[in-house]
Amino acid sequence: MKMYEEDIIAAIATPVGDGAISIVRVSGKNSISLVDKIFHSTVSLNNSPANSINYGKIIDTDGTILDEVLAAVFRAPRSYTAEDMVEINCHGGWYVTNKILELILNVGARLAEPGEFTKRAFLNGRIDLSQAEAVADIIQSKSEMARKSSIEQLQGNLSKKINEISKKIVDLLSIIELQLDFSEENIVLKEHSNLVEEIKLISNEVQKLINSFKIGKFYREGVKLIIVGKPNSGKSSLLNTLLNENRAIVTPIPGTTRDFIEENLIIKGALFKIVDTAGLRHSQDPIEMEGIRRTYDKIENSDLILYIIDVASNSFVEDIEFIHNLSNFHKGIILVFNKIDLNFNKNAIEPFKIFTSYPQVEISAIKHINISNLTDIIFNSVFKEPMLDSQSSILITNERHKQALVKSFESLSMAESSASKLMSGEFIALDLRSALNALESITGKITTDEILNNIFSKFCIGK
Repeated sequence: MKMYEEDIIAAIATPVGDGAISIVRVSGKNSISLVDKIFHSTVSLNNSPANSINYGKIIDTDGTILDEVLAAVFRAPRSYTAEDMVEINCHGGWYVTNKILELILNVGARLAEPGEFTKRAFLNGRIDLSQAEAVADIIQSKSEMARKSSIEQLQGNLSKKINEISKKIVDLLSIIELQLDFSEENIVLKEHSNLVEEIKLISNEVQKLINSFKIGKFYREGVKLIIVGKPNSGKSSLLNTLLNENRAIVTPIPGTTRDFIEENLIIKGALFKIVDTAGLRHSQDPIEMEGIRRTYDKIENSDLILYIIDVASNSFVEDIEFIHNLSNFHKGIILVFNKIDLNFNKNAIEPFKIFTSYPQVEISAIKHINISNLTDIIFNSVFKEPMLDSQSSILITNERHKQALVKSFESLSMAESSASKLMSGEFIALDLRSALNALESITGKITTDEILNNIFSKFCIGK
C-alpha cells in the first residue's frame, strides 16, 4: 500500500527541553546504515539483531564525542512504522538533541512531517486509519475515560466492528450482482422482502454506532459543565470546593464574578470542563448585563447545567423564573440547594418540586456537606451506564467517523427504500456500494490524500 518515496525520515520524538532522556527517531530503508555513520561502538548497528539496544557514542563532524547514547534497533516489519528504525536515546537538553538530529539530517535523512511516522505505519499496513487516529487521541487524552476509549480503538475494536458490518454489505452485494448476471434465466437467490429485512438489520447496527457518538464525544473531549445561579448563591465557593483549591474569589458582595473561570475537573475518570459564571439577575449595570449575556452564550454551548440555589434566600421567585428559562436550552439541569448549614428549613424548597425531571441535591459548599453526592449525580447524569465494560461495547468518539456512518446510514436507507419498491437490483447495489464506501473510509480502505493530510497534520512531529 506504499504511496510515498522510500526516503529516510528523522525527528525528535520527545518534548524539547531539559530532561534526563531525549529520543531521536529515524525510519526508512537503510536508516540503520545511515545512523551507523555517526554511531561508534564495539558492534556496528548494521550487525545488531532486531529489537536490540546498543551502547555507543555519537561522533560530531570534527571527530569529537557529542554524547553517549543507547541506540535501539528495529528491523522491518517489526517496528512502529513497519520499516527499519533506530531510536537514539541521548541525554536530554535542547542543544545535544538538536545537534544529533542535525547530524542525521546531514548524512542523508530529511526532517519528518507532523505525524509521518504514524502515517507510514498506516501506509505500510501495520495499522488502519482509525487506529492511527487513536494514537493522536492517546497523546491528547486528559482523562482515564479518554485514554481507555482511545486504547480500545487502537486495539482495533472499532475496525473489527466496521469490517463485520462491511462484510454483511459485501455478502448482500454478491447475491444481488449474481442475480443480475443471471437475470435472463429468472433465477432469484433472495426475494426483495428478505433484502429489505437484511438491510434494516445492517442499518440498525450503523444507527447504534451513530447514537453512541453523544457519549463517545464526552469520553474523548470531556463534558462542558456550567455553574449558574443568582449572585451570591455560592457558585464560586462550589467551584473552589470541587477543585479543592481557592480558584475563584469569594466575597459576600453580589456580582463579584463578572468574567468566566474555566477549569478541568476529573470525576470517576471522566473529564468535566467546569465554568463558573456571572450571577443571573435583572440588572441595569452595563458591565454586569454583558456578563449575564455571555453567561447565556456559555449555557448554549454547555452539556450540563448546575443551577445553584441559596436556601437562605428570602425569595425564590427569580430562581424559579431562571430555571424555567434554562429549560428552553434543552440541556441537562441539576438543582443544587446550597448553604444548608445556615438554619436550613426543608419546607422552604417546596416550590422547586415542580421540576420533577431535574435531579436535586442539598449541599453546603463551604462546609463540604454532601459534595460526594453531588459529584455522583453529576457523573450519573451524563454517564448513565458503563459503555466500555465489555468487548461488545463500541463507542464512536471521532466526528469524522460519525459523519461517515451517517453517510452510510443514508445510503442504506435508500437501498432499503429501493428494495421495498421492488426496484431493479442495479439501483439497490448502487446504494449498497455507497454505504460500503462510507464505512471503509473510516478504516482507510478507501481514502484520499486530502483526508490523510488533514488527519496526520494534527499530529506532533516525531509521532
